[in-house]
Amino acid sequence: MQVNWPERFYCRSLVRKFAQWREVGFFRATRPIPPGAKVLEIGCGDGGGAGIFSRVFSPGLYHGLDVDPAMIRVAAGRRKGPIGATSLFVLGDAERLPYADGAFDAVVNFGIIHHLPDWRRGVAEVGRVLRPGGTFYFEEIYPPLYANPVFRVMLAHPRENRFHGPEFRAALRGEGLSLLPGFHESRLYILGVAVKTERP
Repeated sequence: MQVNWPERFYCRSLVRKFAQWREVGFFRATRPIPPGAKVLEIGCGDGGGAGIFSRVFSPGLYHGLDVDPAMIRVAAGRRKGPIGATSLFVLGDAERLPYADGAFDAVVNFGIIHHLPDWRRGVAEVGRVLRPGGTFYFEEIYPPLYANPVFRVMLAHPRENRFHGPEFRAALRGEGLSLLPGFHESRLYILGVAVKTERP
């Protein structure tokens, strides 16, 4: 689902970009990928995260996907900057990724899966499009952060079938995504890196 204007404002803020710089630094320290890798970002928004990730990792190809046409237009305008000709921003649904199995070396998620009505399908799609040995870089937030009495009325999120840490980590395991040691988790969020293995 598309984010509403308060969340769109936050996602385009300097505060959010600073947080993404820190997250990408954690990703690189946990598991770097070789230059030239094929990367997909689900829920790319305005492309700010794509620019940060590309500066740090130097992918050979970066696809940013978002369900919001307005955000795709903004992100596409960034191709004149540091992302350059290696990027492509496409309109699409993270629950139904328009890519072949094993198409990417890495998938990036800056807090999008909790926006999906069928979030388990979103996790399954991540697992599907990653090649064996590929990397899933993610930041996700849990209901105590976005569904508390204050933010519940401000932000647009699905209300049914939400996940906390145990459910999210179990979904990763079920799709053959092995969470690496060193992840950060609290009752509010998780920041981690997982590697695609064969399904159990």
